[in-house]
This record gives sequence, C-alpha cells and structure tokens, in this order.
Amino acid sequence: MIWKLHEAVRILSAGGVIACPTETVYGLSCDPFSAAAVLHLLALKQRSIRHGVILMASDFAQLAPLLQPLSHNLRKRVATPAGSPLTWVLPCLPEIPAWLRGEHDTLAVRITTHPLANELCRQWGGPLVSTSANLHGRNPARDALAVRKAFNGRLDYILHGSTGKSHTPSRICDGITGKILRG
Repeated sequence: MIWKLHEAVRILSAGGVIACPTETVYGLSCDPFSAAAVLHLLALKQRSIRHGVILMASDFAQLAPLLQPLSHNLRKRVATPAGSPLTWVLPCLPEIPAWLRGEHDTLAVRITTHPLANELCRQWGGPLVSTSANLHGRNPARDALAVRKAFNGRLDYILHGSTGKSHTPSRICDGITGKILRG
C-alpha cells in the first residue's frame, strides 16, 4: 500500500488528478494550490468554478493557514471529527483563490477520517481537493471500476481502496451560523 500512496503523491506533485476512496464515495483530488490542476479537475467533472470545492485534510493544522481566525469553540468543533463525515463552510483568508472558494468568501473543509484518504493528506503534507468522482449532476462512484467507467481513462491515477460505510454524501454545515447546508 505504501508504494501506491507514494505514486499518488508523485502524480499530485506533477499536477495530476487522482481518484481515491473517502468516507462515503470515491473522490477526485488534486493539489489545491495548482490552478491548472483544479481547473482540469473541474473540466473533467464538467462543474463550474463558481461553486468552489471541498478541501480534505488529515488534521486541522493543514487547514488553519487558509482560514480566518476561529473562536476557540468553533476551532475545537472543526478539529474534532464527527461520528459521520462533516464538511464545514468557514470564512477564509481573502487571498484564497477563486478556483477553491468559487464565488464565496468561505471555504469548505473536512478533516477526513477515512484511513487511506487521511494518510494520503499526511503523505502529501497538506490539504487536497476532494470532490465526488462523477460528472456534475450524476451519481458519484462508490468503487474504482465505476470511477474508471465514468472518466474513461482521463484520470492520472486511481488509488484503490474501500469507501466508508455511509452511502450519503458528507453533511455540510455553516460554521458561523450552524445551519446545515446539505445533509
């Protein structure tokens, strides 16, 4: 498994787009700080840049440099993974590029509890884009074969593994208001 993670990191470093299992479905990932990689990922999904993307990380320290300062209580809630996958929408720094935040002044972030995705972020050394592996508006892929069929060889790498047991996408919560946006 170690060599597969090293290969995924090598491809990410070269600006590639990969698929990997997450807590719920397979996701597409790339270097969030490479405009070319993120725009390529969005083109593969046929998704508008206006929506923004989710960033997954192995821990809060990987996300903190991208966000406005959070209250102690909110920081603690975000840093403590929930029992089910939870994505937080939080105020981001003004210099965060539009290809990550879309038309918003917020950023969607999640600390992944999926062992393989978490280790991928740890090996990468920072957050990664994490958006469902599907064409926009279609059902997300739950296994590597479905990813291969959906993207017909247009991905740079598929990191094989099992998705989590949940069959619903992660809940999305506005960190400031507490309002559930999805889920």
